Order: sequence, then C-alpha cells, then structure tokens
Amino acid sequence: MGEIALLGLEFYGHHGVRPEEGRLGARFVVDLWLQVPFEGKGDRLEETVDYAQVYALVEAAVRRRRFYLIEALADHLAEELLRAFPRLQAVRVRVHKPHAPIPGVFRDVYAETERRRS
Repeated sequence: MGEIALLGLEFYGHHGVRPEEGRLGARFVVDLWLQVPFEGKGDRLEETVDYAQVYALVEAAVRRRRFYLIEALADHLAEELLRAFPRLQAVRVRVHKPHAPIPGVFRDVYAETERRRS
C-alpha cells in the first residue's frame, strides 16, 4: 500500500453557519492523503488515481456546494472520493478554514476525517 498526498488545494467557497459566510464566501484549503495499492513495477496511470480528476472532484464540491460545517464538507469529500475512485483503499481529508469567524488571533481551524473501504 502506498500513500499519495495532495496538500494545500485552495478554493473559494461559501461554507459556514452564518448568513454572511454563505453570501460573501471565503478561502478554504483542502489536504488529502490517498491510500492506493502500488503495483510495484507498474508505471501507468491506470494503476493509481488521476490527480487531475481528484482535484476536479474536490474543486466542484468546495466551490459549487454549500455546507454549514467544514466537518460535513470533509465527510462528503471522503465519501465521494471513495465512490469515484475504486482503486482508493482509504482516504484522509482535512478541510482548513483559515478565516473562520472567531473573535481572536489564531493560526488555523480545520476538520479532519478518514474513511476506509469496507
């Protein structure tokens, strides 16, 4: 089993509980860790996952859908990735909300989930 990481995927989305978050939107960052069986000697795209397709799936969900909680967005992404890419054995998704409406100074807020194929 091998792991592929796609880190720092940035998108503008409209997620959050507050009405202004839905109206104005904000920047969200997604990190993915994808567990895929490596065939060892193979060097073909069919033996792994297409990173461009993974990116497109994540982009569509973050930019076109609305979730009140980043936890729900992370869960949705994990489920959709496993559904769309049969070679994936497990996925870990972290959704960062660097501009969360928190009164005070902070570096980051994120929600993380992990799913495995049954």
